[in-house]
Amino acid sequence: MIRSRLCAVILAVPGLVCASSAQAPVGTAYRYLRVGNTADVSVKPRAGYALMGGGKDLDEAFKWLCNRANGGDFLVIRATGTDAYNPYVQGLCKLNSVATLIIPTKQAAEDPFVARAIAHASALFIAGGDQANYINFWMGTPVQAALNDAIRRGVPIGGTSAGLAVLGEFAYTAQGDTPDGPDLDSKTALADPYSLRVALVHGFLDIPVLRNLVTDSHFAKRDRMGRLLVFLARLNEPGGYPGAVTLGFVRGIGVDEGAAVLVGTNGKATVVGHANAYFLQPSGPPSELRPHTPLSFTKIDVQRVAPGQEFSLSNWLGKSERYTLSADAGVLHSTQPNNVIY
Repeated sequence: MIRSRLCAVILAVPGLVCASSAQAPVGTAYRYLRVGNTADVSVKPRAGYALMGGGKDLDEAFKWLCNRANGGDFLVIRATGTDAYNPYVQGLCKLNSVATLIIPTKQAAEDPFVARAIAHASALFIAGGDQANYINFWMGTPVQAALNDAIRRGVPIGGTSAGLAVLGEFAYTAQGDTPDGPDLDSKTALADPYSLRVALVHGFLDIPVLRNLVTDSHFAKRDRMGRLLVFLARLNEPGGYPGAVTLGFVRGIGVDEGAAVLVGTNGKATVVGHANAYFLQPSGPPSELRPHTPLSFTKIDVQRVAPGQEFSLSNWLGKSERYTLSADAGVLHSTQPNNVIY
């Protein structure tokens, strides 16, 4: 990540603070930090979705989003952090402006300027951090409404790490984690799929091509295959996931650090970067899914897609290495040689 610097343009709007502190300020105000031209421009963006796995930012994925912004105004949204993306994106792309909007509370999300800023963006990017903040602070507010309005207008949107986690129809929210505690790991999730830490939500964003999907990031490096299987088990439990209306089985996408899945509106996806993406589809509901009981869930089809290869979300096929995973009493088994999970 490029180090933050003072924003080059200060706009006279309520709640604006031009600063480069490491954390969001105490209180309820948003912060809006902008470089480039002070006035927005009217352009016609092209829809598309960049699913980034986290780690070091991937130039290729950001340039793809920028190209779809068509020279307009690129907006980074986050709940904590700095304006470090502003100079990074400005250096990569030819845009009218790049801005960061930090929305650290539910009250800040209610400010009319926040929704207006999202409405004027030609591309949107949800930064990493803690997705619990995004759900706690933004869901049910004008921020959620403005994001979904932008999606309907064809504004491209991407996210990395926590930002990736909230792009699918279903999202792991991390609301059961403590702020300074460890992330939910596969071992913990597999041991008790109904643990309060397995916190899922439906319908934060409505991206048509990402319906019936749950995503996860930092995938192989943080060994998250097991927990993604748990998410799929819960979302495909007999009787259906509460509050969700789905067609067929909910599927999963895991994206490695250093990789991104770039998706067009027709469902055609390309994996870019220097790591893999994993596309998971259950063959049926879990065979053992009870509180305080290790998960049993068999015959999960996995397609591992390497950089440079394409995959169709529409027919769930691509150029891939294909194998099957199962969870037996909380232990993963793979049809790959030597029981390799990834």
